[in-house]
Amino acid sequence: MAAKKVALACSVCGSRNYTKSVSEGHKNERLTINKFCKYCQKYTEHKETK
Repeated sequence: MAAKKVALACSVCGSRNYTKSVSEGHKNERLTINKFCKYCQKYTEHKETK
């Protein structure tokens, strides 16, 4: 199975700050990670976008 690149967007301001490579096996749930947003200047939840 090939991995695909997804963008991670900040849940507060909506900016797409990070990219991550994920396997295509888990299509039913979106990835959620706590990351630092350089625009909000704090750690916020980043969600996988389409």
